[in-house]
Amino acid sequence: MARDPIPRLWVAEKVSHGYVADYKPFSFVDGEGVRCSLYVSGCLFKCDGCFNEDAWSFRCGRPYDDALQEQILTDLAHESIQGLSLLGGEPFLNTQVALSIVTALRERFGSAKDIWCWTGYTFEELIVDSEDKRALLSQIDVLVDGRYEHELRDLTLPHRGSRNQRVLDARASFAHGAAVPYSRIEDPLGRMEQHVA
Repeated sequence: MARDPIPRLWVAEKVSHGYVADYKPFSFVDGEGVRCSLYVSGCLFKCDGCFNEDAWSFRCGRPYDDALQEQILTDLAHESIQGLSLLGGEPFLNTQVALSIVTALRERFGSAKDIWCWTGYTFEELIVDSEDKRALLSQIDVLVDGRYEHELRDLTLPHRGSRNQRVLDARASFAHGAAVPYSRIEDPLGRMEQHVA
């Protein structure tokens, strides 16, 4: 499927309707530890073989509202929850929703809860993109970046589906202006994957 060669031209405020496709509290699959997973609606990458095609529509699910945000924050307060996972759809094309919950999380929990985010953008694309995308990127702890490439599919990789995708230390990457691998990834079987920078 053809993709827009210049995703930098995509502007969240023009495409997003502020919808979320799903919210799953107490999830064990979207990052390390027990997590609250928010799936935003809408994606323009439309990767062939995407695991969540239903969320390509920007009107999938229901509008994000204060009640859902408060529910997420209440769930995050549980001592077993390590953090929040943002998936989609495409979180960086739904920055209104993503920044709302991320800002509220940081105000209430500081850095006690981590934030993981999956995106079709690469870090290099995000760091030179719009202010809202950089603002969201600056609040994320772990970024799983890059389009899903079906021909590079590898189901043995923790937290991603194709070999081109990276698991990055988003804070270190943002600070250095260059991609820094996340140094410790534990897969569901308890094996450790070490990244070499």
